[in-house]
Amino acid sequence: MAYEYNDDVKKRLRRLEGQVRGVLRLMEERKDCKDVITQLSAVRSAADKAIATIVAENLEQCILQEQASGGDTKKMVQQAVELLVKSR
Repeated sequence: MAYEYNDDVKKRLRRLEGQVRGVLRLMEERKDCKDVITQLSAVRSAADKAIATIVAENLEQCILQEQASGGDTKKMVQQAVELLVKSR
């Protein structure tokens, strides 16, 4: 199934991309490791939020489609939870 990603998710990833470039710049400038780790933690947090948003929105779309066709949505919820757990 093709999935349509909304602009909010794309903006999050562009921001994340900028954060990664910032981390590389800090490293190239030989900044303190605490600064690098702080920024990497922000990158990880942003990635986690993007993952959660994508899983939640995809799950919502899939459940609505499955309900419309009279199917069972329990397996979809289980797969979504597994994706979230695996991403950590």
